Amino acid sequence: MKPVLTFITLLSVILLCGCQSNDIALSHAQKSSQSLYFDQQFNIPSSFHLETEQEIFMLDDDMRAMVENKLSPFKSVREKAKLLLEHIFSQDNIALSYASNANVTARDAFHNKSANCMSLTIMAYALAKEADLNVNFHEVEIPEYWVRNGQYNLLTGHVNLTIEEKPNPTQKLIYGSAVMKIDFDPYVVKESFPKKVIGKNTVLSMFYNNKGGQALVLENYDIAYQYFKAATQVDPFFSPAWGNLAVLYKLTDNIQLAEQTYRHAVSLNGNNLTALGNLSILLRSQHKLVEAKEIESKLNKKRSQNPYYHAVLADEAFYQKNYEQAVIHYKRALKLDNSIHEIYFGLAKVYYRMNRTSLAKKMMRKAIKFNNINSTNNLYIAKLNFLNSEQVN
Repeated sequence: MKPVLTFITLLSVILLCGCQSNDIALSHAQKSSQSLYFDQQFNIPSSFHLETEQEIFMLDDDMRAMVENKLSPFKSVREKAKLLLEHIFSQDNIALSYASNANVTARDAFHNKSANCMSLTIMAYALAKEADLNVNFHEVEIPEYWVRNGQYNLLTGHVNLTIEEKPNPTQKLIYGSAVMKIDFDPYVVKESFPKKVIGKNTVLSMFYNNKGGQALVLENYDIAYQYFKAATQVDPFFSPAWGNLAVLYKLTDNIQLAEQTYRHAVSLNGNNLTALGNLSILLRSQHKLVEAKEIESKLNKKRSQNPYYHAVLADEAFYQKNYEQAVIHYKRALKLDNSIHEIYFGLAKVYYRMNRTSLAKKMMRKAIKFNNINSTNNLYIAKLNFLNSEQVN
C-alpha cells in the first residue's frame, strides 16, 4: 500500500464542522489567529468582490413572488415544506440541476437553474425563511470522501436542512419534531449518518471556503487568499478553512507559516484528518520524521476502515498510471462496502486502461446498479454504451 506521505496535497473543500457562538471565545480566537494572515503576500485584484451575507442569502422579487403565490396560501408546515421541495425540482418551475462547481448565491442558483449542494441548500434556506418556516442548517458527519480534480484530491463534506414546527409555549415539545429534511444528495439521505445543527456563520465560512478552493485549483492564489481569510474571519473555529489556507501557504513556498496554520487547524479540530495528513507531509519534507511518523500511524488507524480512504489510494495509483496497484486498493474498498457506485466506476476506468474491456463493462453495470443520481446515471450509461461498442477482450 502506498503510504500516506506520498499523497499529493489534499484540499478539504467542504469538510464541515460545528461552530462556537460564545462572544468571548470568538474574540479570543480572532485575536490569537491574526499572526496567521499574510496580507502583504497576496494582492486584492481590482475586479474582486467578496459576496456579503446579504448577497448570498438575498431573494429578489421573482423569488418572493414564488413564495407568495405557491407556498403562502397553505397553513400547514408540512404542506409548505413539501411544495417547496417539489417546486425546486419541478420541470414546470425552477427545475434546478446539480453542478459541483456552481458555488453561487441563492438568487443566482434560482435563476441560473444550476448549483452545487451548498448553494442549493442556501437557496432552499432563504426561500423557507421567506415562507416563515422554522428551518435549520445541519452538518452531516459523513466519512472522509475525496474527489480528484486535476492534481488535487478534494475532500467533501455535507450540509442539509430540517424544517420543524415552530415552538408553541402552550404545547409540550415532542421528541422528533422535524417535519421534513431537505437534502440534495441522495446518497447521504440513504445513509443514517449523525448530524448536528450549525450556525449561519459556519455556512458563510463554508461558502467562502468553497470559493477559495475553486480559486486555488485554478491557481488564482490572490483570490483564494481573500476567500480563505474571509472564511476564517466569519467563523474562526471552522478548521477546514484554516487547513486550506495552509495549503495555499505551502503552494506559495511560505513553509513556516503553512506549518503554523496546519497546527492551528488541528488545534481547532483534532479530527481534521486532512490537515493532519498535510502536516505530516510537510514535516517529512523538513526531515522532522519522528513527529511525521506519529501522525501517519494515527491517520492509518483512523482511516483503515473507511472505504473512501482506500478509494483515494486507488485514485492516486490510477493518476500515476499504476493500474495493478489501483485495482488492489479498489478491491480493498469494496471489501469494506460493496455498494458504492463510484468505486465500481473507478474499477471500470482502470480495467479499460488495462485493455480488460469485459471486466470494465461488468464494473460499469455494477456502478449503474448502485447509483441513484439521474445525472450520474446518464453518464454511466453513456460510458457503458461506449464500452459495448468496443471489441470484447
